[in-house]
Amino acid sequence: MDARRIVRRLAVATVAAWWAVAVTGPAPAAGDGLAQAIFAGGCFWCVESDFDKVPGVVSTTSGYTGGHLDNPSYRDVTAGGSGHREAVKIVFDPKVVSYEDLLHVFWRTVDPTDGGGQFCDRGHSYTTAVYAVDDEQRRLAEASKQAIADAGVLEKPIVTPILAAGPFYDAEDYHQDYYKKNPLRYNFYRHSCGRDARVKAVWGNQARAGIPHS
Repeated sequence: MDARRIVRRLAVATVAAWWAVAVTGPAPAAGDGLAQAIFAGGCFWCVESDFDKVPGVVSTTSGYTGGHLDNPSYRDVTAGGSGHREAVKIVFDPKVVSYEDLLHVFWRTVDPTDGGGQFCDRGHSYTTAVYAVDDEQRRLAEASKQAIADAGVLEKPIVTPILAAGPFYDAEDYHQDYYKKNPLRYNFYRHSCGRDARVKAVWGNQARAGIPHS
């Protein structure tokens, strides 16, 4: 197993053993003028961290989606065979940020040309996907994907699929807001995994576009 992946699993095991999660109540649900987006972009800790910085994002929730197993655990998903990907459910205010804006951020915070995982994390559960919650989101996602292809800004074809959203299972509590709870472990993992360096190599000056102070 890759040493950097071992670091991540050790960090998870450590937190699971000693972290007592504070009760803060459920994350806001789509409604009252809010909307929802679901993206798989590799490690959900990192996707949460990126989208929490985007103005108009109300909440982010790490979880699992796209597979055939009900109520999967982290171990089920990362072991392979469940069909699920690590993903993040984003509740956002369309009056502040549009779905198109979120797509713009998503593409530029991942390597959409990598079909084998993301960065140091390999396997299906770490591959990218856009899960559209309705036909309009699917249309917008397909259009944004095609626009990037037509612009010729990437050296390789985009392999990220646009899929219909299905059941989304929240990840274990110790995964939620991991980057806030455990900043040292999180930053070490993110750096050692090469996420930001690879995104910069793929996207150049467009890397992490749409994220303030990035």
